[in-house]
Amino acid sequence: MADLLQSFGIDWRLLIIQAVNFGVLLVALTYFLYKPVLNILDERRKKIEQGVKDASDAKHELENAELKAGEIIGQASGKAEEIVLNAKGVAEQKGQEIISEAQVRSERIEADAKARAQEVAKRALDGSNEEIARTAILAAERLLKKKLN
Repeated sequence: MADLLQSFGIDWRLLIIQAVNFGVLLVALTYFLYKPVLNILDERRKKIEQGVKDASDAKHELENAELKAGEIIGQASGKAEEIVLNAKGVAEQKGQEIISEAQVRSERIEADAKARAQEVAKRALDGSNEEIARTAILAAERLLKKKLN
């Protein structure tokens, strides 16, 4: 076999040294390059899996938040309708109170105006009665003066 290796120009000592060098290089590359690259790839895979999991969790939380928001909006609209109905009732009650107050005031003003009108009419009647009485007295005086003259 040694003749065969020499016929091809292969030195068995160099072949062994090259095999040892290849083994050392293989161990060095495995330790310094292959394992760190595998670790980096494993870390990236874990980060990607965590990102997918986080996205899925966020999607579920979003769906829950949307459901809760819908419930809250429904409750708020129900409360708003109730508040509006209560406000309408209070407004109608206040309106009725204002109307009744205005009617009472108008009745008072009307009664006061009638009383003043009656008083003015009474004064005018009293004044005209006095005037008629004076005129009658003057007419009587003239008649008496004519008869006496």
